[in-house]
Amino acid sequence: VYGEPVYLPYDEAHPLNPTSVYGRTKMVAEHILTDWAQASGGTAVLLRYCNPVGAHASATLGEDPADVPNNLMPFIAQVAVGKRAHLNVFGDDYDTPDGTCIRDYIHVNDLADAHLKAVDYLMKGGATECFNLGTGLGLSVREILETAEKVTGKKIPVRYGPRREGDPPRLIANPKKAKEILGWEARCK
Repeated sequence: VYGEPVYLPYDEAHPLNPTSVYGRTKMVAEHILTDWAQASGGTAVLLRYCNPVGAHASATLGEDPADVPNNLMPFIAQVAVGKRAHLNVFGDDYDTPDGTCIRDYIHVNDLADAHLKAVDYLMKGGATECFNLGTGLGLSVREILETAEKVTGKKIPVRYGPRREGDPPRLIANPKKAKEILGWEARCK
């Protein structure tokens, strides 16, 4: 929903200026929920995720799409196990230390915990609020790739292509408000 960052890490007061269809649809959904809450006297919590990664230890929560993955981690996993020939990286010429995008990655277990804290907040009479869910830390695509190679012991073939439209060089959240109001903090950093 934030689009190109005006400042980092972005907080909930950051201007909303989504540059992708995905971001615009999330912003519209937030407006719908906020309008509903205001008109009905209800409340809503708007959770603004960073990049979800990982899986629950039981493998019942996580991501292993049957089709072509849209996210970095499942794509890397599919290349590592031979399901895909290579990883496509969109842009290696960003103004970042290694040229690849930097993102704030958050583990799915932390997201599940944030949802529970948000429901608890609402059940205790909390007001309509939005919260960033992230670690406050950024890792580049190349750093994630190198870590995956170390963990799997496999070389991950990569093809670098042009940037995707609407991909800012860096997106890192400030999760301070979620900690202060919900009592939530990412544990997997």
